[in-house]
Amino acid sequence: MKIALLSLAMLADLLVTPVSDRVPRLNVEATCKATVATDKAMGLDLAQSYDDCMRDEDAAQQQLASVWLTNSDQVRNQCEGEATAGGSDSYVDLLTCLQMTDFAKSLAPTTALRGASKNRNKK
Repeated sequence: MKIALLSLAMLADLLVTPVSDRVPRLNVEATCKATVATDKAMGLDLAQSYDDCMRDEDAAQQQLASVWLTNSDQVRNQCEGEATAGGSDSYVDLLTCLQMTDFAKSLAPTTALRGASKNRNKK
């Protein structure tokens, strides 16, 4: 009996994925409802419907599944914080943050910049 419980506990450890390795679960329904209400209150001609908002959020969540682990823990945590700031959760915002970080990385210089070092010209 003890061996069976120990085996089960070890198997469970293998099946559990660390939280930081998974796309966070966000309450996008509340965000979409609030967005629709705000658009309506502002009288926007091209207000987004709840269904369109949810479709965008679902598409972003699916894209996040493929790019989530390509970013560092630090970047994922920073972007998650931005995507949930003020209680307005959004997979679209989370995906955009990660994409902007990737773009910024691609612009980074590939060689170290030395600047105007006094020691540079000494031999």
